[in-house]
Amino acid sequence: MLRPLLVVPLLISALAAAWLARGALLRWRDLRAAQTYELTAEQRPMLLRAGGAVLCGMCVTALAVALLLSGRSVRGVADEALATAGPRPAAPPAESPGATPGLLPVVTRFESVGHPAGGNLLEAVVAAPDGRPRKVRVWLPAEYLKDPKAAFPVIVLHSGTAGRTADSELPDVFEGVASAVQLGKARPFVVVAPEAPNGTGHPCDLIAAAPQAVADDTVLRTAVNENFRTAPAGPGGWAVLGVEGGAPCAAAAGLARPDLYGAAAAVSGRYDAPALTEAGAEIPGTAPARLLLAAAKKDTEGLAAARKLQSTLHGGKGRAAKADVRISDIVEDFAPDRERLRLVRVAVQYLAETLAKPA
Repeated sequence: MLRPLLVVPLLISALAAAWLARGALLRWRDLRAAQTYELTAEQRPMLLRAGGAVLCGMCVTALAVALLLSGRSVRGVADEALATAGPRPAAPPAESPGATPGLLPVVTRFESVGHPAGGNLLEAVVAAPDGRPRKVRVWLPAEYLKDPKAAFPVIVLHSGTAGRTADSELPDVFEGVASAVQLGKARPFVVVAPEAPNGTGHPCDLIAAAPQAVADDTVLRTAVNENFRTAPAGPGGWAVLGVEGGAPCAAAAGLARPDLYGAAAAVSGRYDAPALTEAGAEIPGTAPARLLLAAAKKDTEGLAAARKLQSTLHGGKGRAAKADVRISDIVEDFAPDRERLRLVRVAVQYLAETLAKPA
């Protein structure tokens, strides 16, 4: 109650001080003008106004100090009350539906960050299995808005660089996906580009050694299915793609997790054939892995790596030998970026056709 009582006289004193100071200034100017023309002028009105302004100024200072001290006393009482009551327990974070217990809640707000290839690129942060935040990008094709009732199949775009999404290194990859649709070679896909896990310089080796470490785990798949009109997560509507550095990741994910992906495509990659064969030897489920290895006609090293992986798988043990592995070696163009676009187009066509066929 003390603070409001001090504010009113403080304002009155400040206004009075300003009014008196202005009056004293005007009287002083009149006095100077009179002295210039050798006229007689009385100094008393100026001195009275100046004295009144000084007195009001002292009142303003005193009231301001009192107001400040009263504010500090109120805060002191509040601080003492809080200290007596002890620390307030933190409210437990709310868990979103479908989130894995013990993890950070899924961030469901995807925000647009661009419009490559005529589509809409969105980004959000989703909790990783260890609870750390990771960036996830989702590309919606132009057809997504044209058909508000359709559920779109999904391509998971793997990155071979830790802490990066694949499109940050190959921004033209969406052009290849869109061109396959425009030419009538595939139906539209939603593309999900998760950030590759940190903690290792070779995320593809991590997937081959531990197939459960795929970047699109249960939390990510739940976030995608809850926010977009996509096919249910699983081999009936989800496929995996990797280009150049991400190609071994896609091959490892497709070979080791046919329970998650109905098809996989690896473009212009270099592969550790023994490690991938071992990863595909004891795969879950009953359906065979279906994999396309694509490389440009002039990429002799890439084609040699693809053929070596194909032969090593067929000569491997267990389920690896049953993998359906195909090679595309016909793409040829005048520039590397043009070849990459055509290779992605071939890969998307393969994924669309393979998903349409039951395993």
